[in-house]
Amino acid sequence: MNAHVLPLATDSLADFGNDAWWIIGIKTLMIFLILVLLTLFNIWWERRVVARMQHRIGPNVHGPFGLLQSLADGVKLALKEDVTPKAADRVVFILAPVLATVPAFVTFAVIPFGPTVNFFGEQTPLQLTDMPVAVLFVMAIASIGIYGIVLGGWSSGSTYSLLGGLRSSAQMISYEVAMGLALVAVFLYAGSMSTSEIVAAQDDLWFGLILAPSFVIYLISMVGETNRAPFDLPEAEGELVGGFHTEYSSLKFALFFLAEYINMATVSALATTLFLGGWHAPFWIDHVWAGANEGYWPVLWFFGKVLFFIFVFIWLRGTLPRLRYDQFMAFGWKRLIPVSLLWIVAVSTIRAISLEGGIDRQWILIGIGVLAVLFLVMFFVGEGEQQEEAAEPEPLPTGFPVPPMPTGGAVRGAAQPLTFRTSSSTVTGGEA
Repeated sequence: MNAHVLPLATDSLADFGNDAWWIIGIKTLMIFLILVLLTLFNIWWERRVVARMQHRIGPNVHGPFGLLQSLADGVKLALKEDVTPKAADRVVFILAPVLATVPAFVTFAVIPFGPTVNFFGEQTPLQLTDMPVAVLFVMAIASIGIYGIVLGGWSSGSTYSLLGGLRSSAQMISYEVAMGLALVAVFLYAGSMSTSEIVAAQDDLWFGLILAPSFVIYLISMVGETNRAPFDLPEAEGELVGGFHTEYSSLKFALFFLAEYINMATVSALATTLFLGGWHAPFWIDHVWAGANEGYWPVLWFFGKVLFFIFVFIWLRGTLPRLRYDQFMAFGWKRLIPVSLLWIVAVSTIRAISLEGGIDRQWILIGIGVLAVLFLVMFFVGEGEQQEEAAEPEPLPTGFPVPPMPTGGAVRGAAQPLTFRTSSSTVTGGEA
């Protein structure tokens, strides 16, 4: 064992399930408070960053640097009139925001914030719980949250809301497949689906470096999974007014808003856990500073990485335009999923050979690097579908169509030539 790693730095599944009830209660309460406060901060941060990108000031009135602006918005939403449309299914309409929000909180139960620490005199890992299939648990619970959006759109009794809900379901199916395939390579290298064991497997080298194509595919999929720009098609205001939450107001709208930002934090925390070493110190600071992975310092490294991913979300929103729906679906099914399948085959082959001792690790890393470059080239440059060039239509005569003058021999109802009158001449063409 390296000198800079303490015996308590690595958690195993046996370390969980032994906490007293009051420790479990404090952990649960802390996760809830952290997510709510992180949501308020992320809303403020997004406004400030996008304002700076667009040469604006952003919120700067409520509190120092405008930090209380998100709280003021929450109070404003709570005091607004709560409207329920007559055509809505009232029960489902009320339950849909709750169904979207609760799973967003539950997914953080298996996210590791740090190693085993001294917590009020008790040794406990900085994680609520863990299980052998923790990553699958996160994906399953996150999928339940999509039902809140779908049911919210359906129960509103509005055509625009229904279209937004249908888009959300199609989007979830398309990009969750690619996301799941991107995680297979991580499971192969970690040898486990437990979040704490995956973090422990990245003590020497992060999976985001040796599994770069999986990392890129996951990053794209997590943007599509959270309905964020440029993939915010379920709430495209230019096409669907407000999308699935068009008919929502007051606290029910606030719950949808809360679920979106917590889901951003969830996929960012999962990306940190699976690809960036989790709570391990970045840039291998632990090789220089022996205490970097001790105590509560790893919590700082973890949230620093999470905020980096959230900044990427904000950056994309302030930079890229929204995709067309057909482009979005084609990108998921024709690019992400095929590349993911090819990459899984390559990683499985290399992993099987390395476990048998047939290839030196250095050559394996070189091979992975070459494959990563090839897949990225296929991903971003691949051949587009050849579309036949449509024949250019003949230009229509300029001016305004003027009905033909009636004649004595004209038969009522017969097709007459259409006359276009311009400022200098009269042009006749076609039939009315």
